Amino acid sequence: MPGIIGKKVGMTSVFSAEGKNIPCTVIEAGPCVVTQIKTVDKDGYSAIQLGFDDKKEKNTTKPMLGHFKKANTTAKRKLVEFDADYEADLKLGDVVGVDIFDEAAWVDVTGISKGKGFQGVVKRHGFGGVGQTTHGQHNRLRAPGSIGAASYPARVFKGMRMAGRTGGKRVKVENLKVIKVIPENNLLLVKGSLPGAKGSYLIIEK
Repeated sequence: MPGIIGKKVGMTSVFSAEGKNIPCTVIEAGPCVVTQIKTVDKDGYSAIQLGFDDKKEKNTTKPMLGHFKKANTTAKRKLVEFDADYEADLKLGDVVGVDIFDEAAWVDVTGISKGKGFQGVVKRHGFGGVGQTTHGQHNRLRAPGSIGAASYPARVFKGMRMAGRTGGKRVKVENLKVIKVIPENNLLLVKGSLPGAKGSYLIIEK
């Protein structure tokens, strides 16, 4: 398997053999169930769909219940497809665990960043603010300043950094080192920080 679905638990730190303190993110990775195998003949492309995190049947639609029943598994909250351009020995209902990763391996992790709502340019883009702090000036300290439009071009260019909704976007962090794998607890320790809040879903790929 090229990857697995996980859930962010939190952050901790571990000591390396050299005595260095390494910040790590703890991920509850799997166990995931193979809920669908897509083929070129039937679906037009090859992929393996994994399901993670049990869900109550009363909160699941009947079509999805039938989908999970084919794989002989319980309803799942999170479904993710992984590319399968190789000879896979997996079958419907097979369980994929955190043991697909080795210690000292490198992974890419994808998640949804924390949403911060509507924010100004100082917080969203790191602007310094243009207002002066003397002569009775109070209300323009964190303003964006000129946005560059005049009689020509008489419009604002696309992509101009302005205030707006911040966070809540899909973020991929590449080349993170796996520090430790704990198969008995389905835990994966990855060096560094990852997008999302505690309890949010992550996609871990080799």
